[in-house]
Amino acid sequence: MISVKNLSKSFGDFTAVNDLSFEVKAGDIVGFLGPNGAGKSTTMKMLTGFLTPTTGHVRVNGRRMSKNASQLQRDIGYLPEGAPAYADMTTFQFLNFVSDIRGLSKQEKHARLKEVIEQVELQEVLDKTIDTLSKGFKRRVGLAQAMVHNPQILILDEPTDGLDPNQKQHVRKLIKNLSKDKLVIISTHILEEVSAVCNRVMIIADGAMRFDGTPMQLQQQSKYHQAVTLKLSYAADITGLLEIDGVADMQVDKQTGEVTLFPEPGKHILGPITEHVQHFRLPIDRLHVDDGRLDDVFVQITSQESTR
Repeated sequence: MISVKNLSKSFGDFTAVNDLSFEVKAGDIVGFLGPNGAGKSTTMKMLTGFLTPTTGHVRVNGRRMSKNASQLQRDIGYLPEGAPAYADMTTFQFLNFVSDIRGLSKQEKHARLKEVIEQVELQEVLDKTIDTLSKGFKRRVGLAQAMVHNPQILILDEPTDGLDPNQKQHVRKLIKNLSKDKLVIISTHILEEVSAVCNRVMIIADGAMRFDGTPMQLQQQSKYHQAVTLKLSYAADITGLLEIDGVADMQVDKQTGEVTLFPEPGKHILGPITEHVQHFRLPIDRLHVDDGRLDDVFVQITSQESTR
């Protein structure tokens, strides 16, 4: 378990992280979100012991990171921003080097290298030097080095940055499988990563916590949550839609012709809308219920004035 209490980090007059407190347990895949400059990477570096907090502390399994960094870091796999590596080494040489630094025995090293290379799909670039690899492969090498010693905690800064859609899907599936017996924290600005991988979301802005909950709870903050959108095949009288029981507001997109109906709090309006459409024989091409739009919620949450 990772426990963070009143964590802050200042650089001169600039406060990068402002009084963060949270706990994360094994089996959690936490999406750590925020706009650029929000303090995500700075927090990651304090969680892993690479930066010392100005105030507050990080505990890993009950032990203070500041006092036990070298021991606790053995249980942590860290993929930092930019995935730094020795450019003149081949992929295999680099992973072999990391295995030695991590103190793996010859037998452990052979088994772990084989498993990690297969998991991250690096077979085709093992003999290529790091500086010749694409951005996507460099990211995968970075992920492999974080996993090679089989850590109980994985802290990953933008793990799918630079990957194509197929590679992203593969890495997300891998992270889900790893989380069965590990604690995983993913720093990202990619909102789709949240719904695809995470079971918990934390959002920070200006270094302060703005949201901590499940992806579903985040979606429920969207004004589009449970809204119903209709696409008419031709112009028709839609004024009656606003009179449907439970409908609070209506939005018409003049470019697409879509009509979105927003529910009153706690109301489900799909049934009454369907009855209205059938009764008045409205020319509907398609109809769907929105789960909520994370982009809107993210902007709303991160643009709020800090209460600290």
